[in-house]
Amino acid sequence: MRIGLFTDTYFPQVSGVATSIRTLKTELEKQGHAVFIFTTTDKDVNRYEDWQIIRIPSVPFFAFKDRRFAYRGFSKALEIAKQYQLDIIHTQTEFSLGLLGIWIARELKIPVIHTYHTQYEDYVHYIAKGMLIRPSMVKYLVRGFLHDVDGVICPSEIVRDLLSDYKVKVEKRVIPTGIELAKFERPEIKQENLKELRSKLGIQDGEKTLLSLSRISYEKNIQAVLVAFADVLKEEDKVKLVVAGDGPYLNDLKEQAQNLEIQDSVIFTGMIAPSETALYYKAADFFISA
Repeated sequence: MRIGLFTDTYFPQVSGVATSIRTLKTELEKQGHAVFIFTTTDKDVNRYEDWQIIRIPSVPFFAFKDRRFAYRGFSKALEIAKQYQLDIIHTQTEFSLGLLGIWIARELKIPVIHTYHTQYEDYVHYIAKGMLIRPSMVKYLVRGFLHDVDGVICPSEIVRDLLSDYKVKVEKRVIPTGIELAKFERPEIKQENLKELRSKLGIQDGEKTLLSLSRISYEKNIQAVLVAFADVLKEEDKVKLVVAGDGPYLNDLKEQAQNLEIQDSVIFTGMIAPSETALYYKAADFFISA
């Protein structure tokens, strides 16, 4: 098949959604499908560097400055979709590119399916401090968007149940987001590499390491990890918590660590390169999430 993936976020932007889309593209191509990415422009990449990645003119989204919103070029996108003879469209966002994907599917009279990635109740506080869209409004907006698709992919049973609670009628299937295991197996990473990283982070021999690795935002609930870690330290002091990643809530977490008086046992790395992710996982004793 010839598949069009429509997304507001794609590399070089760093996000879980961008990673999952690239994984999906790679695996579909291994099965012999042709995959085309319709996404937003990015100041750090040449708009025309890859003919299979169609970048639509965009501006930063006002509520999330690191995300972008397409505002023109829709007719051109339709023309390209016709030229590429798409068989199906798979939208990955409820915003600009998602709406564009649904419109193009209608024009081409082809199916459109959607992956529901984000539980928006956790994010509406970013938009006008929660005054524009309230959590209680999310179900109506989501239900309206999904009314126009032919099927929904849910990354988990939790998401499927959530959409059922929203009274979303379209067919729903649970398909977990895949992981490229080769990126984490990394046999070239040796013990000396792990020792070097632990030393760089200030982790002493004999200390256990807990790792939290994600975008640093309120909804990731790393604040709960810090509270629990403070209790851990009361029982065992030879342990360090590594919080890897960057995001809008980083300074708040640093302040919380100070208030809990655990700052000497918590290591905030800031953004790490995707190529280093496997190294951090291998260097840790436990992965921790809330």
